[in-house]
Amino acid sequence: QEQVVESGGGLVQAGGSLSLSCAASRILFSIHTMGWYRQAPGKERELVAEITASGYTMYTESVKGRFTISRGNAKNTADLQMNNLKPEDTAVYYCNARARSDFHRRDYSYWGQGTQVTVSS
Repeated sequence: QEQVVESGGGLVQAGGSLSLSCAASRILFSIHTMGWYRQAPGKERELVAEITASGYTMYTESVKGRFTISRGNAKNTADLQMNNLKPEDTAVYYCNARARSDFHRRDYSYWGQGTQVTVSS
């Protein structure tokens, strides 16, 4: 059974920092992109940041300059360093791993269970 496990959420005051970690395991195909998404109450899930196997990164506008995504050497882990947190960053954060099957000519997407990040004002 494929697994994507997040850790590191919690409660922090505005202006503080948190670091999230994600590890994917037992995924048959080669993971090419890992990303962090978030979903606030009453809102749709949105992409926060993602990183490809070659190291290309992308961030949503609201977190640029504050969040940094990085990937481990094994390419199946991804961390999200969040600095200068704001109350509007409060959400459940989900890790996503996308893997490619050349045989099936398609991508497969795997999700973690999510970790709560709460930023108090």
